[in-house]
Amino acid sequence: MARLVLVGMPGVGKSTAALALAARWNCAVLDVDDVVATMVGSSAADFLLLEGEDAFREREVDALDQALRSDVVVSTGGGIVSTPRARERLKHEMTVWLDCDNASILPRLAGVDRPLLGDDPVGSLVRLRAQREEWYREVARARIDASGSVDDVVDRLIEEAARTAT
Repeated sequence: MARLVLVGMPGVGKSTAALALAARWNCAVLDVDDVVATMVGSSAADFLLLEGEDAFREREVDALDQALRSDVVVSTGGGIVSTPRARERLKHEMTVWLDCDNASILPRLAGVDRPLLGDDPVGSLVRLRAQREEWYREVARARIDASGSVDDVVDRLIEEAARTAT
């Protein structure tokens, strides 16, 4: 069972926070997109573009299942909550929602390949947040502000993990 699973919008800092948290806890980190890439033999973004979102989401849940079997910090893709099967699994884990406003997210997305954001990242973030916010609430045991420094975010994650574990 995973130590902690991070969900949240694209660009909120899930992968960065997961790496820093894993370093503090002296454990490994698994990024679900990396697990997908290993499974399909190409990047998660390329697979999404070539095979479509439905095929990608199916593989993504399989990758999540694989990641959850390990004693690691798990970083998920922003859209993993769009799949009912994934939401069901996430509800049974120590899942934390990293969140911050879109204005804080946009600079983090500069130069990064995010196929679902297309040519209108601002409009896409607004649309994705409206679609997914309820699902993040559904699966997460806590919502952590990710607008600060990585160290601040990790401190909050550790505090929340300790609080929730008791």
